[in-house]
Amino acid sequence: MAFETRMRRWDAKTEEDFVRDADVVIDTERCRPQDVFERVRARLAPNPLTASACVDVLIGGQYGSEGKGNIAHYLAGEYDVLVRVGGPNAGHKVYRHNDEAYTFRQLPSGFLGNRNAKLVLGAGAVIGLDTLRKEIGELQITPDNLIIDPQALLIDDADKRWEDEVLKGAIGSTAQGIGRATARKILRDPNDSVRLAKDEPRLKHFVHDTVDYFADCLSSGKKLMLEGTQGTLLSLHHGFYPHVTSRLTTVAACLAEAGLSQRHVRRVVMVCRTYPIRVGNSITGNTSGYMGKELEFKEIAKRSGVPLEEINKTEVGSVSHRPRRIAEFDWHLLRRALLLNGPTDLALTFADYLGVENQKSYRYEQLNEEAQRFIIELEKVSGLPVSMVSTAFAQRNIIDRRQW
Repeated sequence: MAFETRMRRWDAKTEEDFVRDADVVIDTERCRPQDVFERVRARLAPNPLTASACVDVLIGGQYGSEGKGNIAHYLAGEYDVLVRVGGPNAGHKVYRHNDEAYTFRQLPSGFLGNRNAKLVLGAGAVIGLDTLRKEIGELQITPDNLIIDPQALLIDDADKRWEDEVLKGAIGSTAQGIGRATARKILRDPNDSVRLAKDEPRLKHFVHDTVDYFADCLSSGKKLMLEGTQGTLLSLHHGFYPHVTSRLTTVAACLAEAGLSQRHVRRVVMVCRTYPIRVGNSITGNTSGYMGKELEFKEIAKRSGVPLEEINKTEVGSVSHRPRRIAEFDWHLLRRALLLNGPTDLALTFADYLGVENQKSYRYEQLNEEAQRFIIELEKVSGLPVSMVSTAFAQRNIIDRRQW
């Protein structure tokens, strides 16, 4: 008898027939409606837990400002969903057009490379509301483009004022209020409650549960790129405390902040510069932290042939606006970053600092001898492929050597 016919003739006998013929019988007396739904859905829809690996993670291997933004911009067209963690203390600069740049501080920086992608800020995101709304307006973002988890944390003005007064001069903090806001969230003081995204009326059309959204994405085979912010060596636990940021910055931590499982990770690309940098010292002269064998920009200009004026213009903090510090490549700390992140690939940026002629290289064979030697050594020490090489801040200046 057809299902519709049975439903029209419902009686005790029909119920017995259903129980006898059903593939599964669920006792609803012990389940809430949502529990029944989950048990039924597990039998009718693909299980996200068994979905194939379709999440790629982009992570910084040094002190931040490795050039993750431009790599994310380059790769973005290959993904359906772009996810970002962290807060507005990290600026990811991407090449736009006509030598113009755009700096993302809150949203995934791949958006200009793929306007059809869905953007996601997970529960671990820390939001500067003015910064976020500015980017939403400038980029014409709508609720069709962006999802924000209701648990994402909002920074208050008092958080920024406190960091500006206490941390900016002491350790060179960018003073965006992220650390203090995060501390208040952890303390859960009823007399000093934090605001979450779900509490902000101006965000209500963007707020949805991102864990459920990710489950739907995984079940349907969509590809996701998770963009980490800052760098491994700024990690709260694994950096040079107290000259660290207020969060963990490794792959595992970024996945946790986003609300994604390591089970679904396909590739992890760790981005490294030829010469690592970190934010400049504080305005009071206090150090911003350990830097290894530090150099002056004029030495980079002398070695590479890149004009000093160009280097000085480039090496300014996207958020702090202070001149950066720069150092020799640190092979020992590379190993530490490899151990902490377990990447599958490396991306090397600022190859032009190994020779200005590399700015006109569009294939590996066109790189100068020094750059090729550096890449060979990097692959030898890491045991990983250098899958991408950025030779200049421009649309076409990424040499793609990927085998995936």
